[in-house]
Amino acid sequence: MANTATNVSAGKPNVSGAIWAAPIDTALPTDTSSALTGFACLGYCSEDGLTNSTNLESETVKAWGGDTVLTIQTSKEDSFAFTLLEVLNVDVLKFVYGADNVSGDLATGLTVTANSSEVDEVALVIDMIMREGVAKRIVIPDCKISEVGDIVYSDSEAVGYETTVMCMPDASGNTHYEYMLKA
Repeated sequence: MANTATNVSAGKPNVSGAIWAAPIDTALPTDTSSALTGFACLGYCSEDGLTNSTNLESETVKAWGGDTVLTIQTSKEDSFAFTLLEVLNVDVLKFVYGADNVSGDLATGLTVTANSSEVDEVALVIDMIMREGVAKRIVIPDCKISEVGDIVYSDSEAVGYETTVMCMPDASGNTHYEYMLKA
């Protein structure tokens, strides 16, 4: 019998950055090590890490007598949730509020406008390190923020943007890709 315990892993963020964002027309990587040209690093995330949720909905067909004889998938949603902690990072602010709603910089003055304008759809890349140095890269070709949690300003905790993105299918019908390679 194979020792499957070596296949158990935790996911730790890549030290050079874990979550990267770019416009959806940016060239996407198809492996774990390609340079991320055109992507902005969204910096530190909370210790809760990254949560990928898949919501499958289906209907069942029953035969006379009550037996379930068919299950039909009616929808599938793919989303990712994470809390961005670098609230002074201009790229984080543009991601959360929309690029058109952030202007300036911290050195000369930064303005963030909160309004009902649609935020941009973006591509995301998430880099992490698994057990035994296995690099894992999740590539989301097209997603949009679907939820931002309450922003708490307190002297006892870090300010953060609890963010959920909804993934949309690309031209091939895929909502995200996962690449892994042992170092």
